[in-house]
Amino acid sequence: MVRSLWTAATGMNAQQTNVDTIANNLANVNTVGYKAQVAEFKSLLYQTLQTATTTANGDPKPTSSQVGLGVRTSSINSIVTQGPLLASNSDTSFAIEGDGYFAIQAADGNTYYTRNGDFTWATNGPGRGMILTNQDGLPVLDTNGKTITLNSSYITNKVTVTADGTICYPDANNVPQSLNMTIGLYQFNNPGGLVRRGDTMWGATAASGDALNEATNRNLVRSKVVQGYLEGANVQVADEMVNLIVAQRAYEMNSKAITTTDEMMQTANNLKR
Repeated sequence: MVRSLWTAATGMNAQQTNVDTIANNLANVNTVGYKAQVAEFKSLLYQTLQTATTTANGDPKPTSSQVGLGVRTSSINSIVTQGPLLASNSDTSFAIEGDGYFAIQAADGNTYYTRNGDFTWATNGPGRGMILTNQDGLPVLDTNGKTITLNSSYITNKVTVTADGTICYPDANNVPQSLNMTIGLYQFNNPGGLVRRGDTMWGATAASGDALNEATNRNLVRSKVVQGYLEGANVQVADEMVNLIVAQRAYEMNSKAITTTDEMMQTANNLKR
């Protein structure tokens, strides 16, 4: 077996994963609340050719003789830096300044978390008022883990939200008054450990730790809710294009290594003629 063939093949597979990751970032460059990803690699096992190497005089050398057997993808990490704030004409568009996440109750009953604050008021059934949901109709949760519901007497376009997420409605003097409901914001000890669930939502894992409620945990620096804005993707297009070129060149070099190995094997086979 020729090691270089399989080693170069692992390089091509790894760079294909790298290109897939970059392509996904570029595809989501306009996705609200999207966080970019980066592929990380690590080398495979090393084969020891000589356990003890010596010079021509028999003196031991300070280095061993090993050859690597390729590379593989070790992880695909999320970059959780703040994305740009984009102005929106919707009164139910909310961006987060800080490390917090909105909580969404999924159809399976689990709670997932998102930075996508593109919400809307949806009817909660005849005579049951309005409920704050995301664009998929999934309810947004408050600081107590409950859905945010308004009765039918409220006009939704008059509802305002303060920087701490408190929902307000104007009184007879047009002064906003709290409705004793606050949009829930949650943080994680290790946000990089969150698992993606699609639709720009994440699920908590043992690596991320449990969700920490900003309203009840005084050790956290509270995030700020900005009404009328959405958080754009934190994808840097110029960086992604450079990374794409580098990945393409690496793929080509591994392909060239396979071609070169094939030519060397062909030359060796022709020696018997």
